[in-house]
Amino acid sequence: MTTDNLQISLVFPTDDQAWVRRTGVVVPPFWAGHSVSPALGDVLRLGGRQFIIQARVWEHDGSTPVLRLFLGSGHAQTDTSFG
Repeated sequence: MTTDNLQISLVFPTDDQAWVRRTGVVVPPFWAGHSVSPALGDVLRLGGRQFIIQARVWEHDGSTPVLRLFLGSGHAQTDTSFG
């Protein structure tokens, strides 16, 4: 399946969703133009935080497939900064 007709939605943990809103981090369309959809364990970096895809849920909104990606916490396990 190509991602051309696929809508990908990122689902952040509550604390990280608040952080995204508070800091104004822009979430880019990571998979725009790619022919491979994201997989479990893929890592995203946003605003100096790292998120791991922990679950994928396929849905259909009536017109297009939707892939919801549930992300792990963006808090590093150590004091490492990716910024």
